[in-house]
Amino acid sequence: MNFHRKLAAFSAALFLGLGVAGGALAQETHSGHDMSGMAMSEGASTPAAKGYTEAMDKMHESMGTIEYTGDPDVDFALGMIPHHQAAIDMARVQLEHGKDPEIRKLSEDIIKAQEGEIKQLNEWLAAHKGE
Repeated sequence: MNFHRKLAAFSAALFLGLGVAGGALAQETHSGHDMSGMAMSEGASTPAAKGYTEAMDKMHESMGTIEYTGDPDVDFALGMIPHHQAAIDMARVQLEHGKDPEIRKLSEDIIKAQEGEIKQLNEWLAAHKGE
């Protein structure tokens, strides 16, 4: 299995996992959770870690406000757009802070692929959402 197929399989599994847990979790806020006792690793305060956290927080917020239609195809497309945008945002953080040539190339490939898939999803939604 090539890398892109593995990435697609992982993304689908992650999305499905979020879909199962996301319904209940999307309506729960973290405002009532006391996280002051949680130990933060030293790496959690780096600019890159902050960027990754911001990307994931943005994705979770966007996915939590999706108005599901009941159409599995439309709902999949609606969920995948913020999921792909988070991958793009994280890849941009990696390019800003990372140094490894192999991972930088992967980040560039992810940005290109995910931007294309977001475009495809938006075009598909425009043609099918009202059905």
